[in-house]
Amino acid sequence: MPLLLLIRHGENDFVKTGKLAGRLPEVHLNERGRQQAAELAEALGNVPIKALYSSPLERARETAAPLAAKLGLDVQIRPGLIETGIGDWAGQELKALRKLPEWKLVQESPSRFRFPQGESFAETQLRVVNEIEAILRLHQADDVIVCVSHADPIKLATAYYLGMPLDHFQRLGCDTASVTVLLMGEKTVLLSKLNQRPPFHFPLPEKPKKSKR
Repeated sequence: MPLLLLIRHGENDFVKTGKLAGRLPEVHLNERGRQQAAELAEALGNVPIKALYSSPLERARETAAPLAAKLGLDVQIRPGLIETGIGDWAGQELKALRKLPEWKLVQESPSRFRFPQGESFAETQLRVVNEIEAILRLHQADDVIVCVSHADPIKLATAYYLGMPLDHFQRLGCDTASVTVLLMGEKTVLLSKLNQRPPFHFPLPEKPKKSKR
């Protein structure tokens, strides 16, 4: 089974402004985020990772870069791994958004919510899962694959593969620079790790056994 590592980008200073970044450009890792990215590279540098994919947003690419350099791989940009499209809410203050009647829907029934001029959570989930499935089709059964993305896309994908209702996806944790590990079988998916930070120990996929004749 391929081993899929879903990594959330490192810390950035935009969140400290009390605003939602969404897909806004020029949101970069801060000093702590760069340290987190370096720690991930050190922790995963000996894992036989076959390919490294990333959201196109700067904070994701900057998180992927040290690991790519350590492994001698290119960071392959996949638009389907991008953050949820939060539309008109991008750059808005959380303090103000929490006062909106829609905020309760986001928290309690996200499957029924669509960001104004943006995506619904269901659309985000479908997009991310389709992208992961497309990536998996490029690889062999014993490959180890990394996808660097964002909190909600990672939680939504994890919820899908676990068979969780979409309305429960926010019960999953996804800290900055955390790793969620899924063993991707043809008929089943095993959650090996959720929201983990270094140091790691990974159950590497078994190589297919040769048939006896």
